[in-house]
Amino acid sequence: MNERKRAISQHIEREDNILGTGNDSANERLPEAGGPARILIVDDDVRMRESVRDLLSMHGHSCEMAAGARQALDLLARQVFDLVLLDINMPGMSGVDLLKELAAEHPDLSVIMVSGETSFENATRAMRLGAADFLRKPYSPADLLCSIDSVLHKRCLQQAVDAMNARLAISEQRHRFIIENSPDIIYMLDTAGRFTLVNERITQVLGYQRDEIVGRHFLELVPPEDQERIGYAFNERRTGKRATHELELRLVHKSSGFLTGPGQANTVPVELNAMGVYDEAKGDERSRFLGTYGVIRDISARKRSEAVINYQLYHDLLTGLPNRALFQDRLKQAISRARRDKNGFALMFLDMDRFKSINDSYGHLVGDALLQAVANIMRNHVRDSDTLARLGGDEFTLLLPEVAHVEDAVGIARKILDHLREPIEIEGHELYISFSIGIAVYPDHGTTGEDLIRHADTAMYHVKRRSRRGYAVYEPSMEVGHNGHPALESELRHALDEHRLEVMLQPQQYAATGRLAGAEALVRWHHPEKGLVLPCEFIPFAEESGLIVELGEWVLRETCRLISERIRGGECEGLVISVNVSARQVLQPEFAERVLEILDDYQVPGSRLELEITENMLMQDLEMATRQLKTLSRAGIRIAMDDFGTGYSSLSYLQTLPLDTLKIDRSFIAEIQSLNERHSIVTGMIAMARELGLDVVAEGVENEVQREFLKRAACPRIQGFLLGKAMPARQLLATYGH
Repeated sequence: MNERKRAISQHIEREDNILGTGNDSANERLPEAGGPARILIVDDDVRMRESVRDLLSMHGHSCEMAAGARQALDLLARQVFDLVLLDINMPGMSGVDLLKELAAEHPDLSVIMVSGETSFENATRAMRLGAADFLRKPYSPADLLCSIDSVLHKRCLQQAVDAMNARLAISEQRHRFIIENSPDIIYMLDTAGRFTLVNERITQVLGYQRDEIVGRHFLELVPPEDQERIGYAFNERRTGKRATHELELRLVHKSSGFLTGPGQANTVPVELNAMGVYDEAKGDERSRFLGTYGVIRDISARKRSEAVINYQLYHDLLTGLPNRALFQDRLKQAISRARRDKNGFALMFLDMDRFKSINDSYGHLVGDALLQAVANIMRNHVRDSDTLARLGGDEFTLLLPEVAHVEDAVGIARKILDHLREPIEIEGHELYISFSIGIAVYPDHGTTGEDLIRHADTAMYHVKRRSRRGYAVYEPSMEVGHNGHPALESELRHALDEHRLEVMLQPQQYAATGRLAGAEALVRWHHPEKGLVLPCEFIPFAEESGLIVELGEWVLRETCRLISERIRGGECEGLVISVNVSARQVLQPEFAERVLEILDDYQVPGSRLELEITENMLMQDLEMATRQLKTLSRAGIRIAMDDFGTGYSSLSYLQTLPLDTLKIDRSFIAEIQSLNERHSIVTGMIAMARELGLDVVAEGVENEVQREFLKRAACPRIQGFLLGKAMPARQLLATYGH
């Protein structure tokens, strides 16, 4: 008997551990059957009370005595007892009356009635009123002990059952709470594929009430065209690794009704996890299939985010035109079709004349609005089969897949120029613009995308050098004039030798505090005749001529020299300075080694330097770039992705490269003009970077609205003219008191 009691107690303890319900209040003391118990003896005969007490005490029980019902009630109000030995015949309140009161006030208390009367009626009456047993005086000690042991044993078993039922109720309540409050749809199917259980989440996701779903076949929620493909997965019979995991599919929303045949449906994208449910096998019998358990997750928000990101991957956010990546893809398709069909097509490179002057005179907001207006004008005058793309800045390309002859391409170029002759009004300013257009035709001017773009670009520069505003068809003779530029190359080399270049620092702030967070190194050319020349005027040529490698190394050395001087002066503890590096630099086999040598020459820790790369640079040789950057990252040098969002924007790069920082391009920040507007691209980039453990710098912050928006969006760092233009290092440190 005691072994059975211990087994029950151990089972209860295991349930407590599993369900987490074990506590002092839930686990009342359960006396061992035959073991010590607290017993109240109620009898008006003092000798009887004392003799019973002595007998029970000898067997380890703890006893209290009461001479009558009132005294017994007082003791019960103050103490807890497991059992009451109650005499029926007592003066005042009888044992029967006390038994009635105990049944009302102490329903869990076990009572053994004792009486000198032997009538069957008394015994029956006592048992009906709740007595656990009935003893007739005189009784033997053995009978008393046996009765007490039996009653305590029953009491123990009942308490164990009650505890189990309580735990089962708590367990059921918890599981129901978990299921009903799950962010996912949880369902069960029977062996025929009909719903037997589904939680309330289905109402929010698909619009159905539970009673509309239970009893229906799961295929009624699957579009007809998808039923053959995913039916087996929804009604999954497999378990373990072979079961359905993270399968994307569509389910029919209630607004479409239950579908029984082909038709258009309003569907919701979801992700499915499902597995078969089986009973426990007995002996040699096989487990019996009971149905399917599944979890359905609504991925509508994720799909919308992916659509936004996918659009951003292939479109220029400012104008809505295809970007470089989409243009390159369309160009490859055009070349493949032309080779297959043995025909030609035309490609134009369009560059706005004097755009920089407009930008500097009226500001970036007017410049951006002008680019949008120009894009709309040109978009309205090209065919659906043509691809008008913005490569960046004021550069556009136009792919004409159905134009095989030079004369046809020239005619289109003239029409574009004619449509852009009229002034464009932007914020009260009447702006006159013109374009320089270069034309290349496949296969006459090249059979690869790179050749066609380069030759169209060469023809465009030929127009700019000649007079601007106009068009030109590529000719080989243009190459010398386009690629040579001997005078400019000589001037830039002299500037390097004669120290006419200067590295200035543009501050970066912590958006939350306004403290100095870092700086970007920007090079300026002090020309003896032209005065201060900005990078946008000579960096493109340096890239084209190959001089960018020498120029880039000079900027890197000069930046490290500035850092070294500030370290020695104790002026910029912990300040990190960013330096832009070009594709030509990174793809030099000795690039990483040269950077580490420069750091060593000036005794600058790698953690004080950040190298900025662009997305487009990676397309030239991702493997080489990754290898070089990983070497530098291991030395503590930070790596930043500059102009993020304007190039290829392949998210896989974010996990492949050893990146520390994303720099959001200024074109995205320029769109922020009100705190009440939603700018999901910017906030999405910040959230994505945070999930990847990357720092973020927002470039091009030009007004307080943008600063406040970025602060609210928890953007870590900001940079732009609002904070300050590029300045000498000493001025930067003096301004920010670093």
